[in-house]
Amino acid sequence: MNESDSLVHSQHLPPGQAGERLNLPRRKIGWQWMSFLVRRLLAGDMYQAKTEHEEAAFVLLGGRCLADWGQGGQRIGKRKNVFDGFPYALYLPAGNGVTFTAETECEIAECRVPSQAQLEPRLIGPQDVASALRGGGNVSRQIVDLMPPAFPADKLIVVEVYTPGGNWSSYPPHKHDVHNPPEEVDLDEIYYYRMSQPDAFAFQHLYSGEQSSARTLQTRDGDVVLVRSGYHPVVAGPGYDVYYLNFLAGSSRAMAVTEDARHVWIRSTWKETDPRLPLVRG
Repeated sequence: MNESDSLVHSQHLPPGQAGERLNLPRRKIGWQWMSFLVRRLLAGDMYQAKTEHEEAAFVLLGGRCLADWGQGGQRIGKRKNVFDGFPYALYLPAGNGVTFTAETECEIAECRVPSQAQLEPRLIGPQDVASALRGGGNVSRQIVDLMPPAFPADKLIVVEVYTPGGNWSSYPPHKHDVHNPPEEVDLDEIYYYRMSQPDAFAFQHLYSGEQSSARTLQTRDGDVVLVRSGYHPVVAGPGYDVYYLNFLAGSSRAMAVTEDARHVWIRSTWKETDPRLPLVRG
C-alpha cells in the first residue's frame, strides 16, 4: 500500500471555469468496481451521460440544474455547496441516459459500477435522505444516507458524512475486505473530501493490522482516498469541519464490517453527542 495507490488530488479549476475536477475510470485506478468523476458546469452548460452496461449515481454537490432522464426535465438543486444542506441525487440503472443543463454554476459527482440489473431510475431529494448522528464526544459525526442498502439499486451504496473540526470519523476503525456474510462483506470504498476553508485538512489512516503496511494520508479540499482494503479511520483538523462523500460497491450490497477489536472499548466512554451537530439540515 502506498500513497500513489490511495490518494488522488483534484484538478485545480479557477473560479468561473468549467471542466472535470476528477476522472478516475476503474481500469486506470486498478479497480474491479467503481469509476468516479467530478465535473463543474457553468450556467447554460450541458452534460449528457449514458449508463449502458453500468449503474450510476449522480450527486449534486452544489448549484441548480435541469435534469432530464426521459421523464421530462426536472429542476434539481437547493444547496450552494455541500455545507449548505441536504443533497439532490439521481440513480440511473443500466440502459438509461440523462442530460444535465446547468441553471447556475454547479458541480456533480458521478460514480459508476458494472451492472445489467433492470431497475428503475430514481430521483433522491432532500426530503428523501435520512440523517442521523453517530458516535459520541470527539467521535461524533453526522451521517446522511442517500442510497443505503435498502435502496433499490444493484451494487452502489452512497452516503455523505460530516465531521466537526477535531473529531474522528469512521471510528472505531473498521474494515470490509473479506466476503464472509453476514459478519463482513468485501466492499471497495471512495472517500471524496470537501472542505469549506482553504487551509482545512484531515488525516486518514490506512492499515491492515500489520505495522509495515500502515500509512497516514493528509487530505485537502477535492482529494479522493481509494480504500481498497484494511481499516481506514479519519480525523478532521481542529477548527475545520470536514465533509466526505462515500461510494461503496463490492461482493454484496450490505454494510457488514469488522471493527478493530483493540479500539472498540471507546464506545463505553461515549455519553453525549457533540453539540455542534448537526452541521447541515434539510
